[in-house]
Amino acid sequence: MEVQVNIVEFVVPVENNKTVFVWNIEPSQTHADIYCSLHTVFSSFGPLYLLKVCPLSPAGFYGLVKFYSASHAADAQRLTDGRSLFQSSPLKVRLSSKQTPHFMSDGRPLSHARCLELANHYLGFNGWTSDIITMKELTNEEDEEEGEVRRRLRFGCLLQLSFPHHGQTTRGAAVVEHCFTCTEGNRVTEGNGVTE
Repeated sequence: MEVQVNIVEFVVPVENNKTVFVWNIEPSQTHADIYCSLHTVFSSFGPLYLLKVCPLSPAGFYGLVKFYSASHAADAQRLTDGRSLFQSSPLKVRLSSKQTPHFMSDGRPLSHARCLELANHYLGFNGWTSDIITMKELTNEEDEEEGEVRRRLRFGCLLQLSFPHHGQTTRGAAVVEHCFTCTEGNRVTEGNGVTE
């Protein structure tokens, strides 16, 4: 028996083979109803990173559905194209043919909330746990120039993931670094935002 393995990386999906476009959506439903209908249909194939419903001129809508997995997107396209699903006329469903720009192909890490969402989808809500074993400040440096104090903080973290249903545990380590500038009056300037 051949087993198909689907590897899902915990990065923002940017590849065109993970994006599906849905056309010929009738304007007989509200924007919110169309969104719910599309979500019901396409989330049945696998977890979704993004779902958008956009108006088309002069009437109707189109949808953009982005999956974490290319195989889920391919299955969704193949099994929904030309079917009515939630309206009277058939939908046109296609995989994206747009090429991913080179600078976007590296893949940004997913936010913490998205990582939890994916882990819960694949492992079940009680299928895993994470425990911080230790967290330590590695450096706390200050440089002063032209009346501004620039601080750099670096923290390290050792984390353990446990999969109780499988009797497995694994450990991982991460280092995060954060820089900010202190000016007169205890103002902290960070990127484009200023906090008092």
